[in-house]
Parts: sequence; structure tokens; C-alpha cells
Amino acid sequence: MMRDPEKTIGSLIDKQGVSFVGSVDGDGFPNMKAMLPPRKREGIKVFWFTTNTSSMRVAQFRQNPKACVYFYDKRFFRGVQLLGTMDVLEDSESKEMIWRDGDTMYYKGGVTDPDYCVLRFTAQNGRYYTNFASQDFSV
Repeated sequence: MMRDPEKTIGSLIDKQGVSFVGSVDGDGFPNMKAMLPPRKREGIKVFWFTTNTSSMRVAQFRQNPKACVYFYDKRFFRGVQLLGTMDVLEDSESKEMIWRDGDTMYYKGGVTDPDYCVLRFTAQNGRYYTNFASQDFSV
């Protein structure tokens, strides 16, 4: 049993260069996508990602906000899945909060580019996998 899930899982997340984000398509099937790590996180409850407003994933989250995020530590063969909901945010405060120098490589119009939006994932519960065993936890 984890003594401090937020510390254990937070440390795992912060060391990963890739996030796997899952959505549900119009036929009810899961869809998974590798994305850059979250730009910001609040404990292990809320995560902020950047993406294109025109993406398939954004359309899916607008239809069905159910989502999952998975972080995998290849070196130690451990991972964590978080289940929750994904909000698509296009307000200037959210966009400016996680904007970084160099993002114009993806969003030519800068922070106000209409094809730039923020995904805010809010976890409800999770499952941690390590040492060939797993355990569920609440967030």
C-alpha cells in the first residue's frame, strides 16, 4: 500500500516525457493518444495540457468528457492510470496560464490562435501499478 499516493504518483508523473490521454469516440470505443506531458498539475487531481482546437480529440471530449490519463515509467516498469473528465477550455486566462515561449511552433497565431486550446483533466480515481501488482486509490 502506498503511504503517500500524491507524492509517489506525483514523482512518477513529473519524470515522464510522454502522457497517454484516452477519450471515447462516437461509437463508444476508447481512443488513446500520446501527448506531451501536462504543462501544469495540481497534485494528482487536475492536469493542464495544450492541444489543437481542431483536433479529433477535442471533438470527442466535447461529445463525451469521460477521459483517462496514463503515465508510464519504463525504467522501473510502473505506471498510473487516472480516470476522470476532460474540459476543453478556450478562455484567455487558461490559455495564457500554460503558454510557453516556443509554442508559436505549433500555434502560429500565438496565445490568441483560434486553433490553440487547453485541456483540463480532473481525476476522480486511479490505479497504480508497480512490482507486478496494482492498487486502486481515490483522488
